[in-house]
Amino acid sequence: MIHNTKNRNYALIPVLILTFALGYYSAKLGPNSNSPSIITGAYQQSQTEPSNISIPYIDDVYKILQEKYIDTDKLKLEDMQNSALKGFVRGIGDPYTAYMPPEESKEFEIDLDGELEGIGAVLEQRNDMIVVVSAVKDSPAKKAGLVSGDVVYKIDGVSTAKTSLQDAVKKIRGKKGTELKLTLLRKGEPKPVEVTLIRDAIHIDSIETESRNGILHVTINQFGQSTKKEFDNVVQKALLEKPRGMIIDVRGNGGGFLDSSVDIIGEFMKKGTMISRIKSRDPKDTEDMAAKQDGRLTDIPVVVLIDGGSASASEILAGAFQDTKRGILIGETSFGKGSVQELSKIRNGGLIRTTIAKWYTPNDQNIDQTGIKPDIEVKQKDEDSKVKKDTQLEAAFDYLKK
Repeated sequence: MIHNTKNRNYALIPVLILTFALGYYSAKLGPNSNSPSIITGAYQQSQTEPSNISIPYIDDVYKILQEKYIDTDKLKLEDMQNSALKGFVRGIGDPYTAYMPPEESKEFEIDLDGELEGIGAVLEQRNDMIVVVSAVKDSPAKKAGLVSGDVVYKIDGVSTAKTSLQDAVKKIRGKKGTELKLTLLRKGEPKPVEVTLIRDAIHIDSIETESRNGILHVTINQFGQSTKKEFDNVVQKALLEKPRGMIIDVRGNGGGFLDSSVDIIGEFMKKGTMISRIKSRDPKDTEDMAAKQDGRLTDIPVVVLIDGGSASASEILAGAFQDTKRGILIGETSFGKGSVQELSKIRNGGLIRTTIAKWYTPNDQNIDQTGIKPDIEVKQKDEDSKVKKDTQLEAAFDYLKK
């Protein structure tokens, strides 16, 4: 997600494979000459300045390859330079910090504009493994049964060992109608699970609403560019209907814009209520994010639904409701992504995604790698899912009825 502060644009980045598709980027915002930021990161229009750094011995290696490598057609300098840059950044050991060559950058920006084709899965890289965070509603990934925690072991029969998230995403993405085979390692399954998917166009509605028995169920699928505006309509609906309670459902929501999340949380809080804290490497740049004014929904009882697919911006929302005791969390422990990324353009047209900060809950807790535990744990049972019974949602309705 993205946040503007002190001329910085912050982003908490998940990975959404819509095309892939966004694997790092569950919200969408294309490049705009009037704005320095794009979703899932800050997009710096200014070019980076050259430095005097050089990679030792690379000239020696290239000279040997030129003189001795058998297939001279494969000695494409630009491709080799991009591979070197990827490896150079990967040497940090942070899965969220990466280099995207110019061509990948262009495709990424197209994805951010919303032209999305792929399988509709949110992915992360964790402990050198490609892990499914969640599957988008009605997507090929959802229909194929991908669930949070699945490890993508093979892509079209090829092992993902030592494969970066970006490279995995590139292999998974593809045109509508094309076939993809994934081999998954799934908790509780003694053998790898093989699934075949047909890529498709992916459409995500930011917000969906349903009223039942005086309770308003609001599903937030992503914190995108238009989510705050869409939520304004939800606020108006709530003010008119005066529901006895509200369910904020962020299950499977991999994140998006930080500002969007903070604005929505603020509608339920009193002015000045702490929402999140952003800590960068300079302690002086620590920023407390709080409700800017009294929200319009401060008196409505709230249940927040979370699961293993709730990440990033969704966890900021869940953490704020839990720590301030403004609402009750029901469901399963969230994914656990507590870092902040920024996107910067470099002179060759490529992009660098850099972890620049960590975010904390109002009680100063960083949930990276651990996630947020619900106040009331309710697991979605496989047998219930097969008959389309939403155990967690029913638990939320029951809680608010009481």
